[in-house]
Amino acid sequence: MTEQNNELIIRDLHVKVENREILKGLNLRVEPGRVHAIMGPNGSGKSTLAYTLMGHPNYEVTQGEVLVNSRNVLELPPNERAKVGLFLAFQYPHSIPGVTMANFLRTAVNSINEKPMPPREFRQKLREKMAVLKMNDEFAGRYVNEGFSGGEKKRAEILQMAMLEPKYAVLDETDSGLDIDALRIVADGVNALLGPQLGVLVITHYQRLLNYIKPDFVHVLVNGRIVREGGSELALELEKSGYDEYLTDESAA
Repeated sequence: MTEQNNELIIRDLHVKVENREILKGLNLRVEPGRVHAIMGPNGSGKSTLAYTLMGHPNYEVTQGEVLVNSRNVLELPPNERAKVGLFLAFQYPHSIPGVTMANFLRTAVNSINEKPMPPREFRQKLREKMAVLKMNDEFAGRYVNEGFSGGEKKRAEILQMAMLEPKYAVLDETDSGLDIDALRIVADGVNALLGPQLGVLVITHYQRLLNYIKPDFVHVLVNGRIVREGGSELALELEKSGYDEYLTDESAA
């Protein structure tokens, strides 16, 4: 398959954390309009990949490149990566007491645009996106993640994604800590935003999230490398068999 300029391309990525190599030559392509899922056991490098993509300073890239629209974003600070179209939904979102969701979102939107969005236009867009996500208007007046349930925190992340309209969204274990009802609500929000211009990278340990967000491709990450790729059926296979065979293969290698 020929590489396209509008893809997210990760090539030979090596990353160290505290002088320990976590990613060991990871290669991955995420296409616009497609949902890619990365699955793997704990400690395989899934969250390291997410934080590296967004430029966390504790993650040292020693080799490789990450291309968005043919531009190597590893050369850019996190805010510039957001401007070129990358977005990360955190596994454990932080609270910001005293800052309303509306003010937070307006600041975020203005930070990635060349010109500030007029207040009236912003309010209209916020109402439209909240309607798509089936969110109550009062949510916009609450302080960011202050007193939110686990499901509400994840829905706030999806609302940010809706407002920022990234080219590529990385969802880092969005299912973490959610019950089935909250998981379904969050997945419905993600599905409502899917379209031909948005590529999604879902990072998860379990198959259950993929019952609600259907992946086009599944990639198995073990010991810092992609060791197998397939369609959505691969997630079901992993749910039954686990990762033991891949861990054994890595040990032998």
